[in-house]
Amino acid sequence: MKHIAKKKFGQNFLIDQSIIQSLVNAINPQPDDSMVEIGPGLGALTKPLMAQLRHLHVVEIDRDIIQWMQKNYQVDKISIHNSDVLKFDFSKLGKPLRVVGNLPYNISSPILFHLLEQLDHIADMHFMLQKEVVERMVARPSTPEYGRLSVMLQYKLKMAYLVTVPPEAFDPAPKVESAFVRCTPYQTLPYHANDEALFAQVVQAAFSQRRKTIRNTLKPFMSDEDFSQIKIGSQLRAENLSVEDYVTITNYLARRQST
Repeated sequence: MKHIAKKKFGQNFLIDQSIIQSLVNAINPQPDDSMVEIGPGLGALTKPLMAQLRHLHVVEIDRDIIQWMQKNYQVDKISIHNSDVLKFDFSKLGKPLRVVGNLPYNISSPILFHLLEQLDHIADMHFMLQKEVVERMVARPSTPEYGRLSVMLQYKLKMAYLVTVPPEAFDPAPKVESAFVRCTPYQTLPYHANDEALFAQVVQAAFSQRRKTIRNTLKPFMSDEDFSQIKIGSQLRAENLSVEDYVTITNYLARRQST
């Protein structure tokens, strides 16, 4: 199939066979896995995954690609879901679900946050993303890459940066390097926020103005006395705080609200 990549869908098709094989090896699909691929495109991952799985689910928004898949794949081996991934309910596919995909880079963060809401049904996730995004996902505190995305994902997920993928591995070649990452939901959270909505609000506020101290960015939530109570320096910046620190702040605020 000669398919012209559609910019509105963020399409860049993986074509390097050695890299494709290394990604499939990293995913390590087992015959009875319940697996769903986001954005299967022209089958770079789909075909080798189907060779090892009894059945594969795919979520694809491009109707032209869907028509091609319907003609080229065994109907009993694949379930094609014509949907915007940001509106797709992954829970309807059962659990434990393994999620894979070469994600459209223009909406990668919204997809990750959408999946965070459905982790109860997910065993693991393997994604190709812009390298810069993966570096932010796995970043440690007090580094330039560490930010809201780092904290929100690391609260729920163990993550491993697996491999860097050059632009020429794709057609068309993107203008950036890519990377493959593994995300595994924690069975038990290392640090549990008693109010996860409040946790999200605190993290968002803290990183709203990175150059300012948390004394300023968290002023609607915390006073100097509050910071002293939990032994976190109010002169630190958001990037200096660990996931544990953000959970400590959240649980302090939640306790105070409940009294």
